[in-house]
Amino acid sequence: MGEPEHTQKRARSAQGETDSKMEHDREHEVEERVRLFTDLEWDLAGHSTLGPHSVNYHHPRPGNKGSVFFMPNRSFLGEGALHNALQSVKALGLKKALLVTDKMLVKSGAVKTLTDVLDKASIKYSIFHWCDPIPSCAQVESGLKLVQQEGCEFIISFGCHAPHNCAKAIGIAFTNGGSIRDYAGADKSRKPMLPLVAVNTAAGTGAEMDRFCTIKDEHTGQNLDMVDWRLMPALAVNDPTLTVGMPPRLTAATGMDALTHAIEAYVSTASTPVTDASALHAIRLISTYLPEAVEDGTNAKARDMMAHAEFLAAMAFNSAGLGYVHAMSHQIGPAFSLAHGMCNAILLGPVQEYNAKYVPALFIDIAHAMGFVEVGQDSGRAVKAVLECIRTLKDKVGIPKNFQALNANPADFLRLAEAAMKDACASTNPHQPTKDEVCQIFHKAYNLDGVTQSFQ
Repeated sequence: MGEPEHTQKRARSAQGETDSKMEHDREHEVEERVRLFTDLEWDLAGHSTLGPHSVNYHHPRPGNKGSVFFMPNRSFLGEGALHNALQSVKALGLKKALLVTDKMLVKSGAVKTLTDVLDKASIKYSIFHWCDPIPSCAQVESGLKLVQQEGCEFIISFGCHAPHNCAKAIGIAFTNGGSIRDYAGADKSRKPMLPLVAVNTAAGTGAEMDRFCTIKDEHTGQNLDMVDWRLMPALAVNDPTLTVGMPPRLTAATGMDALTHAIEAYVSTASTPVTDASALHAIRLISTYLPEAVEDGTNAKARDMMAHAEFLAAMAFNSAGLGYVHAMSHQIGPAFSLAHGMCNAILLGPVQEYNAKYVPALFIDIAHAMGFVEVGQDSGRAVKAVLECIRTLKDKVGIPKNFQALNANPADFLRLAEAAMKDACASTNPHQPTKDEVCQIFHKAYNLDGVTQSFQ
């Protein structure tokens, strides 16, 4: 016989109470997890490094896409890195390289440092040294022809920004076909480029390890900017002994370029805890060792630390992107034939003064990295300390005080501001300025006050 109806009702009631209690417990557990995460978020939000970017506090991102960190396959750093990299170069199993450099490095004898190593290792090469500061499409085409004529199987770039850019363009166009103009934009390639070994001779640009490339279209006068993960070298070499011959002026300009990379990457809307760590240590090293490297180019420790700092800064911006210092520098530099690092150095203070209005908390750890630990967690004091440090460092290493000293024409600033707003680097600035605000920043950089010492 079955159970009485009242017994079944009691059983169903008890089961219902159990189910209700379990549902209540689950809801409570979810609420508790949300509360704990919210508490954690607010706790991290009060600290300028440990978490704000990863929990989207300062720079909320749509969706749940995560982040990407870009690096070359292998990187060799420190004194002796060039010789240390040789075995990895030989392990590529390739017989002949196109050695891309510039005329100045050939004339000065700097390239012989590399060719002596290659000769000793029985690695064949053909030298291509036709690189303007911004290589042209025609120069890339000439390099492509030499690769084909000489049967080169890989590329070695030797120098600073221009040789690395030219080598990347040659390598990607050779394997993908067509004109280098076809690859302007983001991730336009479909095949890996020729294996590239990038040997750096300056501590600044990061071009030896990043995924960026700029080539000038001589027909239109416009720069072709490429962002492509396939542009990253197979091997990057940063041997500080190769930077010893850099004159003080170039050391200063490239060092301030590296500082700009680090600061812009740290305040970028695409920054992460990984890029933050790289950026902050780069800031710490540059603030300490750039003046020493400028004052005495034979200072081995200063050169070594700047080589590491430059690489750390490149690690940061290669994934986090940059901001309006570079967006504006890309316009005013070519307009008045001014060095890129010099433009960055002059713009860095005015742009960060603008950014600080919107993300002042991010300047706390920048100030700490520069040595101003006494600011504590006071963002107002931190902003003042950072801006003063930028001005003092710029003056100390002999950067011209403003664009007026470099004969820039303010009448062009509105046109340059419009172009800067279309620059790819602008998109990750922590706040998007109006055209009038960009123009105001140009004018501020034109009228900056400062005291500089002169270096030859």
